[in-house]
Amino acid sequence: MKIALLGYGKMGKVIEKIALERGHEIVLRKDENSSFEGLQSADVAIDFSVPKVATQNISECLNQNIPIVSGTTGWLDDYSKMVTLCEEKNGAFLYGSNFSLGVNLFFEVNDYLSKIMSKFNQYAISMEEIHHTQKLDKPSGTAISLANQIVNNSNYTNWSIKNPIENEIYIEVKRIDSVPGTHSIFYKSPVDTIEIKHTAHNRDGFAFGALLASEWLVGKKGVFTMRDVLGFD
Repeated sequence: MKIALLGYGKMGKVIEKIALERGHEIVLRKDENSSFEGLQSADVAIDFSVPKVATQNISECLNQNIPIVSGTTGWLDDYSKMVTLCEEKNGAFLYGSNFSLGVNLFFEVNDYLSKIMSKFNQYAISMEEIHHTQKLDKPSGTAISLANQIVNNSNYTNWSIKNPIENEIYIEVKRIDSVPGTHSIFYKSPVDTIEIKHTAHNRDGFAFGALLASEWLVGKKGVFTMRDVLGFD
């Protein structure tokens, strides 16, 4: 498989390493200052860039009929526009706030637990997410996905990273050197606490999941998520 890497930072380099180990070829390594030359020869593109260029990267791929997998977070105000463009171009687009297989299993646990806990109002819900100091968006896309699952399954109406009002889930955001990603969800009552937690040990899990999604996406048309890749839908 010929892969275009859109974003060649730490994640891009880990994806490249694992892709080569799996027998794939890298035909484009694009950073913010380089061109899309070589994109047309790719079977699929993987975008781990920065929020300000993510929509440009995705749009370029869809306009050139290149399947695109995006793991960049912090740009989702434009997500519906990318979905519309994908449908107009009859393309293939897969976005994931987190491609780790463990995190996607964690999403399923969170969805199930939040449905159960919605019947027990004595438990107040809060969250914590910890990432490395280079991460630009706050909270993480993964934390937003987790919070939105809970909102959909409960009486909570929103989430906040500062001074939440009633019926908002508070997400405490921490930035600590060299932390790949840790997400915790707390259900606290006056008598006990239930906690679920996912801790990433390195970036390899994210990279492997993104490659798995890319291999799955080639030859398909439509808008997908990791739930489709893993057969949860």
